[in-house]
Amino acid sequence: MGKGGCAKAGVAASNDLSTFEKEREEKIQAEPRFYWAHDEEPHRRRKQEILKKHPSLKQYMGIDPSTKFKVIFWLSFQLLSLHLLQGAPWYTWLFCCYTLSGSINHMMTLAMHELSHNLGAKGVMSNRFLAILANLPMCLPAAASFKRYHMEHHKFQGEDVVDVDIPTEFEGWFFHSAPRKVLWCFLQPAFYSLRPLAVNPKKPTRWELINILCIVVFDLMILYVWGIRGLLYLTLGTIFGMGIHPVAGHFIAEHYVMNEGQETYSYYGPLNWLTFNVGYHNEHHDFANISGKHLPDVRRIAPEYYDEMPHYHSWVKVIWDYIMDSNISPYSRVKRVTMENKEIEDLRARGGLVK
Repeated sequence: MGKGGCAKAGVAASNDLSTFEKEREEKIQAEPRFYWAHDEEPHRRRKQEILKKHPSLKQYMGIDPSTKFKVIFWLSFQLLSLHLLQGAPWYTWLFCCYTLSGSINHMMTLAMHELSHNLGAKGVMSNRFLAILANLPMCLPAAASFKRYHMEHHKFQGEDVVDVDIPTEFEGWFFHSAPRKVLWCFLQPAFYSLRPLAVNPKKPTRWELINILCIVVFDLMILYVWGIRGLLYLTLGTIFGMGIHPVAGHFIAEHYVMNEGQETYSYYGPLNWLTFNVGYHNEHHDFANISGKHLPDVRRIAPEYYDEMPHYHSWVKVIWDYIMDSNISPYSRVKRVTMENKEIEDLRARGGLVK
């Protein structure tokens, strides 16, 4: 794996360059500053290897029934906060908006993440509705679209065009200096929302329409009961919590290349308590059907696969290093090409992996 260069094709080819190889070369030459991988994403192969050695891990596969109670509790807590902060001085309100609302709403994004994998309840439908419930205090519709794109991030990790978790060429070109990277971190909510529309747009489905309707009704209720201040408290909490915020460090920590040759990183620190253990990110990508509650068990049972792998203990330091290290930028992501353009178009025409 390296920046630019050529990689061996993962499909059979004739003596002449195949369509696949030509498309791959064009993509690498068009964006040479990313890290281009020579092979498929590493997690599928590692999962098979670990399960063969540690079959007891299968007992942890499945839902975590406590997820729905956490969602209901923190949604209720947000509403209680709106009531308690009525009439509070602006500086108290702003402090709580960043610390309290920001942390809780970011936690709700990670509840949506957990539910996108159908790990919060039995049945796909139950998980969809729970995800929308978790989405409510964020005041911006995200749950339905997140599920569609996140499933592709797992199955096609790093795939050019398909994996919209990877920054665009423009982001890499523009946000290269420390001040601009600060701005990039602050604007992460915008990039996460708008990048998919630019890179890999999908036709909205009924679930996205349901999601939008639920958010609009909830926002109008908040506006009616607590006024514009209440609506701003929740909305800004989402923006702050996904921008320059300690828990938002996981956005960078998960897949930005800090150690060349490694494309996924875990975090073993206390903020996992607030984030459904999303910091156990290698474990999560290896075993996406194991809930966050049991990801520490994956590391405990198979320590030989995780303990020696470079990992983090501070998301705040990750943000600091990302901003201050001139060698790290939005270009610091692994990309690969394993699909022809026609396959990508066919996938898009079907509405993606999930509708």
